[in-house]
Amino acid sequence: MIALSRVIERFEADYLAQCQPLPSQRQALAAFKRCRTALAATFTARCSNDNCHALRVVPHSCGHRLCPHCQHFDSQRWIERQRRQLVAGAYFLVTFTLPAELRALAWTHQRIVYAALMDCAWQTLREFSLNHRHLRGTPGAVAVLHTHSRALELHPHVHLALPAAALDEARRLWRALPAGQGYLFNHKALAKVFRGKLLDALKACGLQPPVVLPERWVVDCKRLDHGDSAIVYLGRYLYRGVIQERDILRLDDSGVTYRWRDSKTGQLRQRTVGGVEFLRLVLQHVLPKGLRRARSYGFLHPNARRLAALLKLLVFKTVSPQSPPAERATLRCSCCGAPMRIVLRRTPPPRAATCSTPMTSSAPPPPATGGPIGAQA
Repeated sequence: MIALSRVIERFEADYLAQCQPLPSQRQALAAFKRCRTALAATFTARCSNDNCHALRVVPHSCGHRLCPHCQHFDSQRWIERQRRQLVAGAYFLVTFTLPAELRALAWTHQRIVYAALMDCAWQTLREFSLNHRHLRGTPGAVAVLHTHSRALELHPHVHLALPAAALDEARRLWRALPAGQGYLFNHKALAKVFRGKLLDALKACGLQPPVVLPERWVVDCKRLDHGDSAIVYLGRYLYRGVIQERDILRLDDSGVTYRWRDSKTGQLRQRTVGGVEFLRLVLQHVLPKGLRRARSYGFLHPNARRLAALLKLLVFKTVSPQSPPAERATLRCSCCGAPMRIVLRRTPPPRAATCSTPMTSSAPPPPATGGPIGAQA
């Protein structure tokens, strides 16, 4: 396994000289470079065993959403929150894909295009749900924006997980798709309406789409037996990097070799690119600051809390037995195995640190100051 920080250390100067990264990409580059390395701030933990009192210095993680080291705990917490809002019954996972001809426009106007992509996808599903002969109401959906393909290329698309049910607010009626029906909306009709809505939205924002665009756009509508699998799938890609470090196979002067799994064949494939190109592929998926990657719509929107309270009594799925909330992993003493307690937080890194070599727990700790805080690492 090759750490991403090693790739950045080797090719960062060339990347900054050849490319013009956005401020958000520069911040991500700096965060990835120092994550859990000698460049990061550290915290000191002391063993809780009265007969041990061993100290351990641990580098902080960067906390960036796309860092392959970080956010696993936040991902689990997000999945738990969404599971509490699951509606009993079948779910559908609907994917709206931006055509390749619009990717250049999306790259130069990320805030406008990505926001329009998510909102138009939702408006399309809402319109179809209102006109559906069984639903005739407003649905609820959880949407997550993805910008990458498995090969790290720019491939913007949005996944929406929605229950096969809708709420008629005017008549205060809850309607669900008949049991056993595996068909919700026609994907070709969804694509046609979505195409019109998105192009109109882009023009309303002052953007001019390319003259040549495909007539048929890609929309996929897949039925799931329950919402758990959809939520886990969305959460897995929401709080992790676009590539795992175990998939970075080689690093040398010629570039970086990485692997991915082909979605069509299911086989692992490899690709070798220059170091600058690899960093460009990874960092192009860093969203501008403040642009939300996950959104909720309809009766699952946070503003619909009064409605959600009523629905929870009627149709929300109750998990039985109630799974306890995830807790952060406890740091254990390498000498006796007892839990360790943090005694010093956010110690600045030494000024002499000039490399991004990952720190190890065997490094001699500095003298601890201050009393125990009581929080576990």
